[in-house]
Amino acid sequence: MPFELRPYPTETLKPEGDYLKRTWEQSVYPLAERMGVHIVLPDISPQPYTHLAFEGYQYAFEHEKGNDYNARILRAFFQEGLDIGDILVLTKLAGEVGLHEQEFQEALETRKYKELHQRSLEHAQTEVNITSVPTFVIGDKVVAGMRSKEMLESVIDKELINL
Repeated sequence: MPFELRPYPTETLKPEGDYLKRTWEQSVYPLAERMGVHIVLPDISPQPYTHLAFEGYQYAFEHEKGNDYNARILRAFFQEGLDIGDILVLTKLAGEVGLHEQEFQEALETRKYKELHQRSLEHAQTEVNITSVPTFVIGDKVVAGMRSKEMLESVIDKELINL
């Protein structure tokens, strides 16, 4: 679900900065390697704002392609280094998952899903208390941060017992 760590007008980070370099070298790359996931720190500087990508998610969700769209956007940014703040890039990616490109682009240009996206962010922040990514909501339990498969399975098992 949508969550922006640095919504506009908060300044986004620069990949050449110490914070991102250190975090990726110490945490992201080792974890990705253990999981067998190819990932790169995108060199777009500063990093793009993600509100348009998330507004695109709302369009994709409405057209029953939300999961496909999210997966494509994540691959585009974290594996291909594409600028997911660019409407034309987002439109091309939306087309790749079977969405109508002209409608999609128009929805982003007119900001048709801006309010819906804002309500989703407010829900995440105020009702679910999400402050970091990733955050998993499993039943009534909120689990923030990267966790092991075993830990997540344990939380799921406990929630299933409580059903």
